[in-house]
Amino acid sequence: MGGAVPKQFLALGGLPILVHALRALEQCRAVTDILLAVPAADRQSCLTDIVEQHRFHKIRKIVAGGEQRQDSVRHGLQEVESDVEIVLVHDAVRPLITETLIAAVIDAAATHGAAIAAIPMRDTVKRVGHDHFIESTLDRGPLWLAQTPQAFHRALLDEAHRKAQIERFHGTDDAQLVERLGRRVAIVEGSAENIKITRPEDLVIGEAILAARARGRSGHREQ
Repeated sequence: MGGAVPKQFLALGGLPILVHALRALEQCRAVTDILLAVPAADRQSCLTDIVEQHRFHKIRKIVAGGEQRQDSVRHGLQEVESDVEIVLVHDAVRPLITETLIAAVIDAAATHGAAIAAIPMRDTVKRVGHDHFIESTLDRGPLWLAQTPQAFHRALLDEAHRKAQIERFHGTDDAQLVERLGRRVAIVEGSAENIKITRPEDLVIGEAILAARARGRSGHREQ
């Protein structure tokens, strides 16, 4: 975003982006506990301004994040209780996640060991060289865009992170770490509304989605 405020604390619909994501997780019956990984300097303000102010009851710990996303997940994973069977990982900057999708990913992970939300690639995909000229057009049929949430059997995710740490490998998501173990990861079709807030224009899109959802709820009540 180019600003001083971390993305997850920027306002969307009058609330911090993080609050929207946490509300969906809090309201999902399939989620029993939440561990929140944030920059170390923001732990206290996150406790008072996010957790306590918005009365989140499922958040058990706020842990210090790491240098990279993968490090933050590993820090959180180390604090998961030993009797937990399924671990769900979600990006704080995907605020428009739904309870239905969360539950579906958890169910798929319980069955298959690992599952992620993803949507089919709908645009034409070009392979481009370093000179910015097209080298080829790829078949988009088997291509999907990965999202979060992603869920895994706890032991499987532990193993994947240990292997990555030993080999000093950094992946772009947790599914990639599990794939490196030779394990298959199931796909649950996500939603185009489950956007990741990474650019200023994403905030505009997010506001529009929130407004459309509010109109939908209002119309349902009027009926």
